[in-house]
Amino acid sequence: MAALHVAVAVILDSQERILISKRSAQAHQGGLWEFPGGKVEAGESVEHALARELQEEVGIGVGSVTPLLKVRHRYSDKDVLLDVWVVRDFSGTARGCEGQPLAWISVEGLQDYSFPEANKPIIEAVDKLLNPH
Repeated sequence: MAALHVAVAVILDSQERILISKRSAQAHQGGLWEFPGGKVEAGESVEHALARELQEEVGIGVGSVTPLLKVRHRYSDKDVLLDVWVVRDFSGTARGCEGQPLAWISVEGLQDYSFPEANKPIIEAVDKLLNPH
């Protein structure tokens, strides 16, 4: 079974807070928090998918993006490939266009939210990005 290819954004505001959104209860891994993004369609570049999904989900326009990491994860019912990008350059004000709750939180605050298992390496990478040791 081919992995579901997902473009994922770590969106940082000017205070280096991170935008997260809550998955709908009906979605896979429903009720958990996630980094915004969505499925890469056939023939679509990851950057295009990221820009399209962020416009649809949270109503922001994307400027330049930087690759952060790729995460392969196997759930019991599906495999995912998370293609994760850092977005510092965006326009508009983020809002839950699909009715989902959003939160801007510090990197330290990420531990206070429940994320899908596949997001754990993203949280570690974001911590290293914002808190280089």
